Amino acid sequence: MDRVLKVHPKDNLLVALTDLFKGEIIIYENEKITLLDDVKAKHKFLTTDLNIGEELLMYGVLVGKAQIDLKAGNIINTNNVRHAANPFEVGERKLAWDRPDVSKWKNTTFNGFHRADGSVGTANYWLVIPMVFCENRNLEVLQEALVTPLGYGRKKAYQNQALKLIDLYKSGADKNSILNADIFIEEQPEKSKRLFPNVDGIKFLNHDGGCGGTRDDAQALCALLAGYITNPNCAGATVLSLGCQNAQVPILEEEIKKRDANFSKPLYILDQQKVGTEADLLALAIKQTFAGLMEANQQERKPAPLSNITIGLECGGSDGFSGISANPAIGYTSDLLVALGGKVILAEFPELCGVEQNISDRCVTIEEANRFSSLMKTYAAKAVAAGSGFDMNPSPGNIKDGLITDAIKSAGAAKKGGTSPVVAILDYPEMVTKPGLNLLCTPGNDVESTTAEVGSGANVVLFTTGLGTPTGNPITPVIKIASNTTLFNKMSDIMDVNTGTIIDDGETIYEAGERILDYVIKVASGEIEVSAVRHGQDDFIPWKRGVSL
Repeated sequence: MDRVLKVHPKDNLLVALTDLFKGEIIIYENEKITLLDDVKAKHKFLTTDLNIGEELLMYGVLVGKAQIDLKAGNIINTNNVRHAANPFEVGERKLAWDRPDVSKWKNTTFNGFHRADGSVGTANYWLVIPMVFCENRNLEVLQEALVTPLGYGRKKAYQNQALKLIDLYKSGADKNSILNADIFIEEQPEKSKRLFPNVDGIKFLNHDGGCGGTRDDAQALCALLAGYITNPNCAGATVLSLGCQNAQVPILEEEIKKRDANFSKPLYILDQQKVGTEADLLALAIKQTFAGLMEANQQERKPAPLSNITIGLECGGSDGFSGISANPAIGYTSDLLVALGGKVILAEFPELCGVEQNISDRCVTIEEANRFSSLMKTYAAKAVAAGSGFDMNPSPGNIKDGLITDAIKSAGAAKKGGTSPVVAILDYPEMVTKPGLNLLCTPGNDVESTTAEVGSGANVVLFTTGLGTPTGNPITPVIKIASNTTLFNKMSDIMDVNTGTIIDDGETIYEAGERILDYVIKVASGEIEVSAVRHGQDDFIPWKRGVSL
């Protein structure tokens, strides 16, 4: 295993692949560098002397400037380096890309749920949606009424642990006995007891929006909800409206039509102020939902070409290895799917800071490049006006594990998008329509961004992480990809794929990317249940277009 890595020939930083220590001599490309500091794995150190104000380069781009005079062998950290990124402008188109050989998958299909609009779902869920937060309690009642009786309840391992402690307490156990008690209960998964075996679940999109706020917030919420209803993983929906909120039912219906002019999925919309009593509303909702589930259960998985897969690309809890293992690996998966005629969504605009020129140059038209520039600059200006900025994007966890500036984080995060041209720039929460790589304006917040990608049409999400996060989605499988083997082993219950093999075992980016595509096909076919689905991790947070990094 190599001990250090230079990501790009222009870089004046090396990445430590393992812990290094002050006084060690590092030999790289026939140059000797004596380390002046301890350098933990994932962190970076200088290969050249820098005076105050001089530039640090990584991934071949500007990622920071020295705040003090530095020497070759110094570690970089938030005390001696500050964020910096190059400006960008709309220039000439650079659309050549490393199109991969996809002959291996030429005749490969996945088994999915075919919808009337020609899309294909990787899952088959029924949605229950509130138009406004006032209906959230009614959603909770419906959830209690439907989920367990229909066979979608989760195992009660932790409840049984609490019951075990109750028994100990009743038998006279003291505090120390309770703290030292072995309450682990290994439960074998039960065989499916679903009344409707072809329906993967009933999902409830609780949220805190729909009224108050601005009318733009209400419009965006209706568009997002329409995106979930028209997503190929949705079989149909029950919608609860109070009646007087800003997020009106006609707005939702208009947004559904924008996405599917011939919409024909079962859709039941109930207005509480028209129906009357809570009891009448809930009885009607239960009957209509049950009838919808009967219809949804008639759907069965059938073969479909891989071009019907739409992948959302996401990262969260990133570390210093994310940009050299997991992110470029799914970037190659992205290129493979694009070459196969599929759709890919790259989001998180605050995490494209410093690589805007590359993204802009890859836009297929000047119009798309101008739209990207406008959205990016407007977002950045709003962040500054709110007393923040993209430079404040890295979290304490990011910084602790080697992502010192936003430009370092962004340059690694952008690797998720591979090398293919950008066919469209989408503003939240627009729907993806064009095959190829699409850019969607979202925050860097992983749950808000994942929520948005699914609302735009993603039927699978590839989510890379270096620190570990359980993030999932109500209707779309979120595949968790670890950037390092330590994380994959330590949090094995929420991780699905390990790309630490790139660091440890010499697996290439291309080999890992192909391995991930094969995994995606199995997930899309229902052959593999990912960790987030198994745990019922149904994260759903609409973005209110405020400054969220």
